[in-house]
Amino acid sequence: MVELLHAKPFTVRYYEVGPSRLVRPATLLDYLQDAAAEHASLLSIGVQDLHHRDLTWVLSRLRLTVERYAGVGETVLVRTWPSTRGSLSSHREFEVLDQAGEIVARATTAWVVLDMVRRRPVRLAEVLPDYPLEPRRAIDDDFPPLQRPESPGREVRFTVRQSDLDMNRHVNNAVYVGWALESSAAEVAEDSRPVDLEVAYRAEALAGDTVAARSVLEAGAGSGRFLHEIVRHPDGKELARLRVRWA
Repeated sequence: MVELLHAKPFTVRYYEVGPSRLVRPATLLDYLQDAAAEHASLLSIGVQDLHHRDLTWVLSRLRLTVERYAGVGETVLVRTWPSTRGSLSSHREFEVLDQAGEIVARATTAWVVLDMVRRRPVRLAEVLPDYPLEPRRAIDDDFPPLQRPESPGREVRFTVRQSDLDMNRHVNNAVYVGWALESSAAEVAEDSRPVDLEVAYRAEALAGDTVAARSVLEAGAGSGRFLHEIVRHPDGKELARLRVRWA
């Protein structure tokens, strides 16, 4: 019998940390995605279950809060479960526990099933079997719209590599976060960590694309909160919006 709450341990490797010796935010998101993919497969709703029908899961919204980043050599346990299922989207929750059993990070996400031929979301009831839900939310967030930066701010450009792609052949969701954080002011990134991160994924990026990650200080929100956007260059197509609080 498949457990409603799925748990998977991860040990932070040396290649997953930076100068701080703490796990990178994008790597933490990789842990969440890996645990979610494993649980979805156990529920018979995984990516491989969908691909043969030209369907796939796509992450549309993410909210992550972090109390403490795990250090190199430390093992954390990612606990995940599906919490809601609507007509077009399903929420999945996450808790990250340290070796003492304390919750050090939480996340809530919204996913849609995409028709890979038409590139459009489909109604879940038409393509997915029933699966069990645990209605408890890790973070109580109804995913309101994120504000788009009003000025370009600081900008860093990247070329999408083959290694940035996922099984759907578009840029993995954690890569967008890495790009956005790279555009943050160096003095903030040097002394602080992202402790509250919101992402709205809006369009896909493909191998060979050039993207620009932009960052501006959010007006009236204090020195540690930034608005980000990622756009395709040169046509300006918006790929993602983010809000990040550093501490």
